[in-house]
Amino acid sequence: MRHTTAYTDIAPSDWDNWRWQQRNRVRTLDELDGAIGLAPYEKNAFTSCKDRFKVAITPYYLGLIDLDDLNCPIRKQAIPSAEELLTWPGELEDPLAEEKHMPVPGLTHRYPDRALLYATHNCAMYCRFCTRKRKVGNAATALGKVDLTAALEHIRRTPAIRDVIISGGDPLSLSNERLATIFDALASIEHVEIARLGTRNLVTLPQRVDSGLADVLRASQSRHLAIWLMTHFNHPRECTETAHQACERIVATGTPVQNQMVLLRGINDNIETVTELNKRLLRMRVKPYYILHADLAQGIGHFRTSIERGLSIIKGLRGHMSGLGVPQYVVDLPDGGGKVALVPESKVRTTEKHIIFRNYQGREISVPIVHQS
Repeated sequence: MRHTTAYTDIAPSDWDNWRWQQRNRVRTLDELDGAIGLAPYEKNAFTSCKDRFKVAITPYYLGLIDLDDLNCPIRKQAIPSAEELLTWPGELEDPLAEEKHMPVPGLTHRYPDRALLYATHNCAMYCRFCTRKRKVGNAATALGKVDLTAALEHIRRTPAIRDVIISGGDPLSLSNERLATIFDALASIEHVEIARLGTRNLVTLPQRVDSGLADVLRASQSRHLAIWLMTHFNHPRECTETAHQACERIVATGTPVQNQMVLLRGINDNIETVTELNKRLLRMRVKPYYILHADLAQGIGHFRTSIERGLSIIKGLRGHMSGLGVPQYVVDLPDGGGKVALVPESKVRTTEKHIIFRNYQGREISVPIVHQS
């Protein structure tokens, strides 16, 4: 496997500094072509897509690309494709109706006890499968201090909200001080018990997990606010030693980490890849939580698989690995309908005295009906 040599002269102290990684993200066609060499169709796609959805790739993540494989799963998640310009019937600009369910700017409140705080429009890397392409990377969607104050005030006066998802963009694009301010504000609201930090930086910029961030998480956990970190590892090649170390630093603060893999065609839509991914995640003390079916967002149709493919993966995991490694397969319904979990059918039929099930080996097993009416 051959990787870019563009960063061989970079001092380790710079490479391991998340601010250096952030400042040196690859953003232009010439930079990207010089670092990894682009095929003609990739150059055309870059030019065609640049005004539709930004390109930004950290040197770290760019260094994971296999230069000998144009279908490398890292490459496909980071580099634009001409298929992003296609819109399929049924796709929506805002597939989950997040804007429709915003009582105040920057806060989506769909479920009774949960709310999503849109903390920033920035990301370390702009993933090509992003469900918020309509706004991520757009400075006009940035949450100002007035908006944040209004969002926190809505949470404060809504006692039903006990769980706040801090999302974006990527909230780890914010400074440690800014994150501490948000955690402090949430901790001061008596009915808020849980804060979930939604970030992909463990995958695309693990250097971001510095001692300052660990201190912020540790201090916030010491109060009544329980913090969970939710991330998106989508392929085993993303489970590097650097990512493992970042996860260890997070877990050491008392913060559990859960993974929400996005099911992506040509990247992880097979049982072998997902099995290997989940085995590696468990070794990193990251719980596979969700397999997310790709939303009906515009510009990501080429990543979408069939529902049957997702169900076949869950079926292939069950019984063949620890239940710790078997996530829920969920579809987030359009128009704010919420998530529904899908499972392979295990019950085959029912007779007067028995229920017949099919186990993970395909065997049919009869279970007697024993209960009182």
